[in-house]
Amino acid sequence: MNAERQAAAQPGSPLLEVTRVTVRFGGLTAIDDVSFAVQHGELLGLIGPNGAGKTTMLRAITGVVRPSAGQVRLQGQVLNALPIHERIRRGLALSQQLVRPLRSISLAENVALAAGRAKTLRPWRAITHVSAREELGRAQRELERVGIGELAGQGAAKQPLGVLKRLEMARAHALDPRLLLLDEPLAGLNSKEARALADTIAEINRQGMTVVLIEHNLSEVLRICTRLVVLDNGRKIGEGEPRTVMADPGVRAAYLGTSADADGNEDGNAGTNTAGVAHA
Repeated sequence: MNAERQAAAQPGSPLLEVTRVTVRFGGLTAIDDVSFAVQHGELLGLIGPNGAGKTTMLRAITGVVRPSAGQVRLQGQVLNALPIHERIRRGLALSQQLVRPLRSISLAENVALAAGRAKTLRPWRAITHVSAREELGRAQRELERVGIGELAGQGAAKQPLGVLKRLEMARAHALDPRLLLLDEPLAGLNSKEARALADTIAEINRQGMTVVLIEHNLSEVLRICTRLVVLDNGRKIGEGEPRTVMADPGVRAAYLGTSADADGNEDGNAGTNTAGVAHA
């Protein structure tokens, strides 16, 4: 932890605070006066039906869009005026839904670029550090953390989606974030792959990483998340322990339909996989 992050840390305070955030695009209100906090060590699920505003909220946190009102704070520091790279420097990392690795190099080299970011940000340091041995060692460890260490030397170009999803998480984790934001990491995976990757996310969280997860595979969200925040039409409609939140009639009506039970199954259709129930 660098001195800047140490100074910002306050025992007992939330890691991330979203306070009355509103995002407007012209006459459209995408996020409407939403507040929630993320505590150190949480695995928080940010969920909701189609068009709920989840991705917009993630973009407001990372700086892709600027709130029309409200504040985003990390470790007590207001992020609103900061560009994306400064937010990353302060401890945010995003694993995106659409994985875009550098396909001409190996998996390890992809992760090493993220691990060596502190050097490449400063030209003089980049010139004086010509060896990537340390970064490649870190890359190997990160790939092993996400279960693909044996593929480190292989090229990224021909890897299946399941491997690329894990690569994206390894790259994000190599940035040494305080908060890891995961945007639909299970999208496009079959049920076996999704469960295995969800287990990996839960293990990373158990190792001490705070995680905010946007995901449509509701069965896996309920299985691994410790708390949920539910959005609908840009407003927060639920927050709390997962099965309690999903039992709320308002959440059920908006997210699953009034006939759905707290396990994400619809009456008369018990056991249906709910991975595709809602889309951002």
